[in-house]
Amino acid sequence: MKLHRSPNRVALPDGLGMSRRAALKSLSSGFGYLAFAGLSTMAAEKAQSPLAPKAPHFQPRAKRVIFLCMRGGPSHLDTFDYKPELKKHSGEPGKYGARGGAKLLGSPFEFKPSGKSGLHISELYSKVAEHADDLCIVNSMATDLPNHPQAVVQMHTGNFQFVRPSLGAWTLYGLGTVNENLPGFITINPSIGFGGAQNYGSGFLPAIYQGTAIGQERRSLRSAKVPNISNSRLSSDLQRIQLDLVQSLNREKLARESYQPEVEGVIESYELAFRMQDEVPKVMDLSKEPQKIQEMYGIGNDTTDDFGRQCLLARRFAEAGVRFIEISQGNWDHHRNLKASLTNNAAQTDQPIHALLTDLKQRDMLKDTLVIWAGEFGRTPHAQGTDGRDHNNKGFSLWMAGGGVRGGTTYGSTDEFGYEAVDGKVHIHDWHATILHLMGLDHERLTYRYAGRDFRLTDVYGDVVKGVMA
Repeated sequence: MKLHRSPNRVALPDGLGMSRRAALKSLSSGFGYLAFAGLSTMAAEKAQSPLAPKAPHFQPRAKRVIFLCMRGGPSHLDTFDYKPELKKHSGEPGKYGARGGAKLLGSPFEFKPSGKSGLHISELYSKVAEHADDLCIVNSMATDLPNHPQAVVQMHTGNFQFVRPSLGAWTLYGLGTVNENLPGFITINPSIGFGGAQNYGSGFLPAIYQGTAIGQERRSLRSAKVPNISNSRLSSDLQRIQLDLVQSLNREKLARESYQPEVEGVIESYELAFRMQDEVPKVMDLSKEPQKIQEMYGIGNDTTDDFGRQCLLARRFAEAGVRFIEISQGNWDHHRNLKASLTNNAAQTDQPIHALLTDLKQRDMLKDTLVIWAGEFGRTPHAQGTDGRDHNNKGFSLWMAGGGVRGGTTYGSTDEFGYEAVDGKVHIHDWHATILHLMGLDHERLTYRYAGRDFRLTDVYGDVVKGVMA
């Protein structure tokens, strides 16, 4: 079926045409609603699409990112930063401003050398430890403030003071996407607090680059779907006619008023939503996965089901061409009940992450997929109460795997007790610069003109950490 366009006519099949007034009248009884996915852009024509693939600045090591966001500040001292001296001096007075005479708290968990590389990883992550030779553990991370709202937003956008585009939005802006029928940036079960939509927003970038949210924190992913993605009242052909009518009106308004970012956004969001109707439900249908794969991710197990679904969806979206995927797990804020609560958090995530890394390797995708595990900061070596840790932004850990990083290594270190980074300190700006570099983007060249100046993700800071690269 061929659709014909003209400035004053509505596109109709088989060469037919009618005035806008007549088209509106004929469609009024079944006009319904347009499938709308909450995305936006500055152009609607395929050839001009801002989501079209773009050449990187140099040869990339990674084609896509899967970011495992552990919101709440997981304790580096009990997961990936082995501190035997802390355990040796547990119960002694703390240092560096420990409040109320707080005492050092050695980890209640055992660390074991893992893989051929012998990386020390906590027993909490015994399954992830099986992939030790693929992990690059960065033990010298630092951020600016030890408060959740600011630290979470800075982790995602590079700036906690002003609204800025997110890491995922910058990546999509720089590289475009490889599947025009799917969003290029998807966030699964995003946090409703600590920045909320700002963490996957586009800031001053065109709105098409913001993330598409699927599900919501604290709600089961089992029934999650992209809202308003289907239209039960009109066939695909009639939706196309309806959409052409609405888009012609939008473009007329845009032509009259020149600068209308909201209208620019609506134009492309309608087009993308129309294309998403068939592909998104297929990608999200986990029933198509073999039962052994679902079991490997922990789907069907009360403890691992929700995060397992996130991880499997992430693999499916990555395989389908989505550029940046973030999945989330909250409640790592262990001021008390550290041993029990941290055990529970790790139990929910260990098996699914192991499955994700295994699955990517089996499909030969890990080599060009950058997988990141990180929270917004770490925890203190001294105790809060008798079984908890306070916030610590001066030193914490994250790990990366695949996508050109040097597996089986640790980079940087905190002091002997884990208070702060003392060797190879990596600030959030450095981390962002490194992620972009692995994706083939120069963080100093990836800029956007706004309010009279060229902005970038790393502002005027950031050094690529070459030591983490293979």
